[in-house]
Amino acid sequence: MGFDSTSCNSNLPIADFICSYLDRPGVRIQRNPSPDGEKANLVISAGPEECTGIDGLVLSGHMDVVPANEPEWSSDPFALTRVGDTYVGRGACDMKGFLALALNAMTRVRTDDLTAPLVLILTYDEEVGTRGAQHLAKTWDEASALPRQAVIGEPTELKVIRMHKGHLAFTIRLSGESAHSGYPHLGRNAIEPVGQLICGLTRLREELQSEHPANSEHFPEVPFVSLNVAQVAGGSAVNVVPDRCVLKCDTRLLPGADKESIIGRIEAVVADSLADTPCEFELDAEAPPMLLQDTAPIYRALCTEVGQAHSHSVSYATDAGWLQSLGLDCAVFGPGSIAVAHKPNESIPINQLEQADQILQRIVYQFCMMH
Repeated sequence: MGFDSTSCNSNLPIADFICSYLDRPGVRIQRNPSPDGEKANLVISAGPEECTGIDGLVLSGHMDVVPANEPEWSSDPFALTRVGDTYVGRGACDMKGFLALALNAMTRVRTDDLTAPLVLILTYDEEVGTRGAQHLAKTWDEASALPRQAVIGEPTELKVIRMHKGHLAFTIRLSGESAHSGYPHLGRNAIEPVGQLICGLTRLREELQSEHPANSEHFPEVPFVSLNVAQVAGGSAVNVVPDRCVLKCDTRLLPGADKESIIGRIEAVVADSLADTPCEFELDAEAPPMLLQDTAPIYRALCTEVGQAHSHSVSYATDAGWLQSLGLDCAVFGPGSIAVAHKPNESIPINQLEQADQILQRIVYQFCMMH
């Protein structure tokens, strides 16, 4: 059975299926609806309702995927297809592969054997700005009942990730006044000032690139806060003075970076560059950075499982950034490679999926059944 759970769709069909699949005595299913009711996070628990110390475990993944509109697909992207020693399909590695492992981990356990809770946190709209995890973090009033140790599923090729960058996406809207291009003095061009703004943002990008903030040593490829001018759009026709222009940008924050300081520096550039041009600044999406101490029990347990001796980081954001605000110690871990995520014929090696399954079985036993 396949679900087109692209972020633009409601995730209720796949959420309903998961609830039905896991529903049995001893399993507690709670929904955390989105503000419009069109989507839902799921918090599914088994075992004792309370936990202490390091006992208990959270397995978390997102239910949504990116679109699969590329013509290069060689099979139905929403029907899992075996090709050689891989499974192919949209979300196979990012991250329905881990999602399947988490669901099967819950179905495998006898609830009476659990001495500490096993909890699944399954979110919506991770791919469009970790919106589901953000909503859960801000509305879930039972955080104290969640186990502290958490595995956040992402395609890490079975490496254990204990830190990642955060992500801020923002839009700057400029307003002008339209007029016939033969009489430009009767209008006010909204596109021309964007040139000054882009130059100012470029200078800020260069400044940020020359700085070495805290934790930069853990991100050797990009050891600074990045700033990307991503999209520019404006105007309606070649013979019309444009009355609007939209600029979209994003920035990637290192763990420990001051979000408000970075936003303030961007807003200062906007103010200096645009002078009297009317504009609006809007923060579109936010995913906080994540940092897990290397002494955390879940980190040490996973590293022992895979024989990992050194810390790893990634420059993409995950739900872990928000879930850590619920008091969770989040380790990012899963089968598959980010190199094939979001691409046509996305795939996951079957042997990695099987290895991850065995590891998660042992981790569940260690944190939920040994105490």
